[in-house]
Amino acid sequence: MVTFDTRIRFLKGVGEARAKTLEKRGVYSVGDLLRTYPRAYEDWNKVVPLRDAAVGDTVCLRATVIERVQVARIAGGKLLCKTTIADDSGTLSLVFFNNKYVKDQLAENTEYLFFGKISLNKYGARQMLSPRFEKSLEKQRIRPVYPASPSLPSKTTERLVENALREVAGQVPEVLPAYLVQKYRLMGLEQALSNAHFPPDEAGLAAAKRRLIFEELFLLQMGLLGARSRSGGRTAPAVTVDATEEFFASLPFTPTGAQRRAVAEAVADMKRTKPMNRLLQGDVGSGKTAVAAALMYTAAKNGLQSVLMAPTEVLAAQHYRTLKAFFGDAVTVELLTGSVTAANKRKIRERLLSGETTVAVGTHAVIQNDVAFHALGLVITDEQHRFGVNQRAALASKGRDPHTLVMSATPIPRTLAMMIYGDLDISVLDELPKGRKPIRTYHVTSAYRERIYAFLKKHLDAGEQAYVVCPLVEEGDNESDLVPATEYYDYLKTNHFGGYTLGLLHGRMKPKEKDDVMRRFYAGEIRLLVSTVVIEVGVDVPNATVMVIENADRFGLSQLHQLRGRIGRGAAESFCILLSDAQNDEAKERFAIMCETTDGFAIAKKDLEMRGPGDFFGSRQHGLPDLRVANLMTDTRILYEAQKSAKEIVDGDVTLTRAEAERLHAETERLFARISFN
Repeated sequence: MVTFDTRIRFLKGVGEARAKTLEKRGVYSVGDLLRTYPRAYEDWNKVVPLRDAAVGDTVCLRATVIERVQVARIAGGKLLCKTTIADDSGTLSLVFFNNKYVKDQLAENTEYLFFGKISLNKYGARQMLSPRFEKSLEKQRIRPVYPASPSLPSKTTERLVENALREVAGQVPEVLPAYLVQKYRLMGLEQALSNAHFPPDEAGLAAAKRRLIFEELFLLQMGLLGARSRSGGRTAPAVTVDATEEFFASLPFTPTGAQRRAVAEAVADMKRTKPMNRLLQGDVGSGKTAVAAALMYTAAKNGLQSVLMAPTEVLAAQHYRTLKAFFGDAVTVELLTGSVTAANKRKIRERLLSGETTVAVGTHAVIQNDVAFHALGLVITDEQHRFGVNQRAALASKGRDPHTLVMSATPIPRTLAMMIYGDLDISVLDELPKGRKPIRTYHVTSAYRERIYAFLKKHLDAGEQAYVVCPLVEEGDNESDLVPATEYYDYLKTNHFGGYTLGLLHGRMKPKEKDDVMRRFYAGEIRLLVSTVVIEVGVDVPNATVMVIENADRFGLSQLHQLRGRIGRGAAESFCILLSDAQNDEAKERFAIMCETTDGFAIAKKDLEMRGPGDFFGSRQHGLPDLRVANLMTDTRILYEAQKSAKEIVDGDVTLTRAEAERLHAETERLFARISFN
């Protein structure tokens, strides 16, 4: 018998090969398949007469094929298939490219449903290019559209979901407690899943989405509030001396008011008996590292050790250099990463255990089992969205309930952050250090490429440095129209920048290679760095004043903003050039926003609206599960209801049956298990 938990390979129509394709998408069970929701819908109910099908409209037609499909080869070896369809109101041409099966699938004098977009051919006549079609007129309904690939088309996923719903009918386990379903008049889970995939109408789809959104946000809040409740009753290391002013007085710059406020909030936390659990949120270049350093300095003056964990060796090494410069001889700092030799690792571990070393900076290496501390009092994770809850917990377990600070350069509106981060207090850095000039941002097409090269040379000749960012590492990683970093590096070196020192940086390089490249770029030995998004987070080279982002349409708004934040770190004026030939409305809107503002909070809000939570709050963002149906910008009312309901249960105000409690726990675990980190 097939159940919700049955392995996907045992579902009718799957088999071993297709199961592997599905598993690559995170679909391991029948339940996972039913939780893989359509990305869009096509309304095949609204059939339009041919005469009313307007150019530019996406429509459903019910018509008869009136001539045999004609097949021809055109320039480039492409296969071209043409035919004509008709109904009582007129005729229309159909054109298919590289579809060798269509001549056998469309029979003359047979009626079909066709779904596609109406366009004009070169003679000004209407046509429909590569429409989807069905011979069964029973398919006249709202149909799901799933993420597709050559090995798993949307139509195949649709058929598998139909099989799954048929197999599990009457036995889908309800996730939500019965009282919540009744209180908020929610649709039952089985009906919600059925309606989400095959909506009977718009109202049925809306009711299903409301149910599934509530469930997802409720489980999210259960996980976050549960994590906070488990921290209750712990006693933190004692902090009695506030050394903030002593540290600030040693700095070669004046801290901003926002930095002072954030440090004061955190020190106040650290003076309490309960461990601090605070999020430090600030835009790129807002000075989060200086805030972290002030807290480490205060911890050191109280006899406590600190550890800072960064997601990459490049960023860890940069933090190490910055903290060494901040502290001088006052606080001992060590760097512990995967590329440190075994002998040096052993010596560093010994000094951490004895207390000789006060501050450790590192990557995942600092949470290995053989790393122990003498008196760990403060744990800091930078770019915390790169680390899972378990990784942060493993780091915190190195001490006896240490204070915890997590830092993020991805700003979101404060009220929304307070709802999402149920387990963290929040400090916001909303000021940039004095002397920073706004980065001037421009969008240009590839027609300007030669002028861009001249612009780069002008700034390099003035002693400045620059980045060229590419979306791919090498050819074959993705679509062929994208600029790969390895190939572009060779091209620039050979054809345009032979007299300059160029560097190449990407994620497939060995840690030592990446560190060497960044060290040379930081030292000014490399003048032009060709890179992938590996430089997106945290890298700070004040002399870098120009960034060219190739295929800029392939990056989200927040990612473009993070990339842009690598320049403008010094006193010189900086320039960001978004290079793209994309003409779609979404790309144009993104470029317009980037050129208009450098306000990270405004950009993040717009990014949320444009991209939705699945991308923005996905597995690589904020350590939260990838939300599949909920939108944290538009579903705030449901989020409030879900948060309130979760708090009632966590606080013990509501009694659940044993079965309800077990199912709720299992589903919360399942949701948070979807987080994957690189």
